[in-house]
Amino acid sequence: MTTEAKKLTDSPGMKACESRYKQCLYFASSALSRKVEKLATECWQPAGLGPSHGYLLMVVIDEPGVQPSMLVEQLHLTPSTITRLIEKLEEKKLVVRTTEGKLTNVYPTPKGKDMLPLLKSCVQTFYQRSAAMLGHNDMQQLVGNICQMTDQLEV
Repeated sequence: MTTEAKKLTDSPGMKACESRYKQCLYFASSALSRKVEKLATECWQPAGLGPSHGYLLMVVIDEPGVQPSMLVEQLHLTPSTITRLIEKLEEKKLVVRTTEGKLTNVYPTPKGKDMLPLLKSCVQTFYQRSAAMLGHNDMQQLVGNICQMTDQLEV
């Protein structure tokens, strides 16, 4: 192992802005994504759901009978991921799927609906903790920039 490689592996506390890849969109966005995911997962623990499950359930509660294709669009996830999330929520008895011809609709169960205050609390906790670390205005600007850049990338 070279001295440089050893130095990198011995520095678990290295800041992203100190990395040799600090100007790489892939590296920077991945590093941010991992930290955001960790924080979100912590904030969603009281609900016993991961963040993606929680956000999907909130859409289903807000739009009973929503079709999986709409969930794909709303949550920017693949159809197979949406199916997997729905299946997990069905196992927990939080949603049910119905089929009408070729259409599948997703509905919240009473148990799922009862979770709405807790789900909103998780969202609020995530927002508060994020804003405390990043600053409210900077966080809002970052989210706006990320959304705009995501829409500009054509892949």
